[in-house]
Amino acid sequence: MAMKIRLARGGSKKRPFYRIVAADSRMPRDGRFIEKLGTYNPLLPKDSEERVKMDVERIQYWVSQGAQPTDRVARMLEAAGVREKADRSNPKKGTPGKKAVARAEEKAAKAADAANAE
Repeated sequence: MAMKIRLARGGSKKRPFYRIVAADSRMPRDGRFIEKLGTYNPLLPKDSEERVKMDVERIQYWVSQGAQPTDRVARMLEAAGVREKADRSNPKKGTPGKKAVARAEEKAAKAADAANAE
């Protein structure tokens, strides 16, 4: 049985509320789960303690049993200090584009000309 620690959506339309659950990966997102491990309320402010609540001991138990947290739950676990941060790198995303490079070169050339003129 492939276990996942994932978010199950609850709440009403436009008012999401999520349960952090341990579930079989073949079950529906909001369907049957084995155990409720916590809650996540995205409507609360980011600094609120009530925004993410989780039973850390039970999560560690399920991870030791082979359950894989989903990407979003893994980030929550990293923020809580339960899991070590994974390296995320997208080197192309951080580099400036062609136009930005050209603009920077023009600006540097103008600054050099202004410095030489003085």
